[in-house]
Amino acid sequence: MKLIDSHAHLDLPEFAPDFDVVLRRAAGAGVAKIITIGIDLESSRKAVGLAAAHENVFASVGIHPCDSATATYENLTALAALATSPGVVAIGETGLDFYHKPFSEAEQRKSLDFHLNLAVKTGLPVIIHSREADEAMAPLLSAWAAANPVHPKGVIHCFNGDTATSDSYLESGFYIALGGYVSYPSARKNHDIYRQIPLERLLLETDCPFLPPQAYRGQRNEPAYLMQTAEALADIRGITMEALARATTENVTRLFRLTG
Repeated sequence: MKLIDSHAHLDLPEFAPDFDVVLRRAAGAGVAKIITIGIDLESSRKAVGLAAAHENVFASVGIHPCDSATATYENLTALAALATSPGVVAIGETGLDFYHKPFSEAEQRKSLDFHLNLAVKTGLPVIIHSREADEAMAPLLSAWAAANPVHPKGVIHCFNGDTATSDSYLESGFYIALGGYVSYPSARKNHDIYRQIPLERLLLETDCPFLPPQAYRGQRNEPAYLMQTAEALADIRGITMEALARATTENVTRLFRLTG
C-alpha cells in the first residue's frame, strides 16, 4: 500500500539535521513520492535542487501569498525560468491569504495572476493556498478555469471550507487536498464535508513540518505521518485504507503527471 505526499516543505530548516532519515522513514511508512513546495524564490530553488537529488521527490515553484511583496519583476522572471527545470510538476503555492495581517490584497492578486498565467504557459497545474479568502478565490478560479478549459487545473491545498465552497472548486476542475488536521477533535464538525468530496478528486498531504496529525500534535510533522492522516480519513469516509490509498495515489499521479 503506497501513498504520495502531495504537499511538503522539505527545504525548511526543520529538516536539515536529519533529512536523509526523514526520507527513509517516509519510504518505510509507505510514502512512495513527495512533492516539495516552493514558497518564495529561494525556497523554489531549493525544491528544484531536492528533486534533482532524490528520484522520489518532485518540486513546485511559487511565491506564497504571505510573501507576495517579494513578487518583484526580477523574482517573477527568475521563477518563470525555474519552472522549466526537471522535476518541476506544479506552479505554487500561490493564492490569497486574508488571515495573516497586515496584507495587501492587491499585491496578492497580482502575484496570483502571474502564477495562473505561468501555469498555463508551462502546462502545469497550480497549487492554491486560500485562507479566509474563499469568497474571493472561488469565483476567481471559476473564471480562470472557464477561460482555460483544457488546462489541468490544480489542487486546493489544506482545504478548510464548507460544502458549497468545495463544490465550487470541484466544478472548476480542481482537486481538494486534506491533511493531518482531519484527525483533530475540532474537525469532527467537518466530517460530512470530508465525506462529500468525491474520492476521484481527493489528495492527501502533510504540509510538513506543519499540521501534524493528532497523534503527533506539538511535534514536527513529516511525510511518514501521512499514514495516520490516511487512516483517519478512511475511517471518516467509511472505506478501507487500501481503497483510499489507491485512489489518492492515482489522483496525485494523474494531476501532476508523476513518473518513476
